[in-house]
Amino acid sequence: MIRSEGILADLMGLFLLLGLFLSHVEAGGSVLQFGPFAGAALFAIGGLVVFGCLVFRPVSAIILAALLAIVVHFGAYALISELGDREFVPGGGFWCLVIAAWLGAWILADMLSAFEPRDANARRLIGLAVPFLFGVWLLVLWELIVRGFGVPTVLLPPPSMIMDRFASSTSILWADFRQTYLKAVIAGFVMGCGSGFVVAILVDRIPFLRKGLLPVGNLVSALPVVGIAPIMVMWFGFDWPSKAAVVIVMTFFPMLVNTVAGLAASGAMERDLMRTYASNYWQTLFKLRLPAALPFIFNALKINSTLALIGAIVAEFFGTPIVGMGFRISTEIGRMNVDMVWAEIVLAAIAGSLSYGLLALVERTFTFWHPSYRN
Repeated sequence: MIRSEGILADLMGLFLLLGLFLSHVEAGGSVLQFGPFAGAALFAIGGLVVFGCLVFRPVSAIILAALLAIVVHFGAYALISELGDREFVPGGGFWCLVIAAWLGAWILADMLSAFEPRDANARRLIGLAVPFLFGVWLLVLWELIVRGFGVPTVLLPPPSMIMDRFASSTSILWADFRQTYLKAVIAGFVMGCGSGFVVAILVDRIPFLRKGLLPVGNLVSALPVVGIAPIMVMWFGFDWPSKAAVVIVMTFFPMLVNTVAGLAASGAMERDLMRTYASNYWQTLFKLRLPAALPFIFNALKINSTLALIGAIVAEFFGTPIVGMGFRISTEIGRMNVDMVWAEIVLAAIAGSLSYGLLALVERTFTFWHPSYRN
C-alpha cells in the first residue's frame, strides 16, 4: 500500500467508526437502531470490512477495487435515500459516514490510477473510469450537501431536481438547442474559423499584413461580448444571424493567431530541404508548413468550440425570438425557476463537451505523428 493510500484508508476507518458510534448515540443508545437507516449501517459495516482488506491485503488489487466500488456506491445510495425521509435530521454520525464514503471513493480513484494493464483497451477504459468516477462523486457530494444542510433550491438546487426538470422539459430544451447551437453556433463557428484560416494564409503570404492586421486583431479580440452583441442585434436582427455574427467575431482571431504561429513552427532545416527540391511556396505550404501547423490549428478549433457557445448564449440576452438557450436562462431566472436555468446549463455543458471531444478525436486522427500521441 502506498503512503497516501494508507493514510486515506486510516481516515476512512476512523470516520466509519465515528459514524457508527455517533449514530448509535443520536438514536438514544438503542442497540438495534442507528440514526441512519439500515442501508447506511450496512455501508458502515461493509466499509470496515473493506478497510480491513485494505490494511491486510488478503485479496488481489482488482478484487479489492471492485469491493470498494460496490461498498462506497451502495453507501452513497443509502445516504441519499435517507435524506428522502422528511423527519430525518442529519447529525454528526451521518456526516461522518458521508466523509468516509468520499474517502473510499478517493482511494478507489487512486487504485484505478495506479493500474497499468498491458491491454490498450483496458488502459483506455481505466483512463475513462477515473474522470467519470470523479464527476459522479462531485454530483453525489453536491446532492448530499445541498439536501443535508437544507440549502434553498432558489440558491442551489440538488442534481436530482435538475435532472427531473431536464427529463420533463426535453421538448423545450431541444427547441433551444436547435436555435442556439444548430443554427447560430455551427454557422458562426464554421464561418469564423474558416475566414480566420484563410486570412492567416494571406498574412503569411503578404508580410505587411502581419504588421498591420495582427495588432488590430488583438485589439478586436479584447472587445467584450456584451458590447458587441447589442450592435450585432441592431445590424442583423433578432434571429440567429446576429448571434452567428457574434460567434464569428469571437472565433476569427483565435484561429488567425494560432494558424499564423503554426505556419512558423516548421524548422529552418525542413524549409531548406524543400528549397533543394525546387518546391514553390504552395508546395511547401501544403506538404510541410500546414501539416506542421495542424496542432496549432486544432488548438484554436478546440478553444473556439467553447467560445462559440458562450458567445451565442450571451448574445441571446440582448434580443432574440422566444426560443434559445440564452433567452431561456434570462427568462427563467427572472421567474426564479432556477432548476430550468441549471437544466439549460447542463445542456450547454453537454454540447460543449461533445464538441470538444469530437475535435480532439479528429485531432488525434490527423496528428498521430505528434510527440504527444506517441507511446
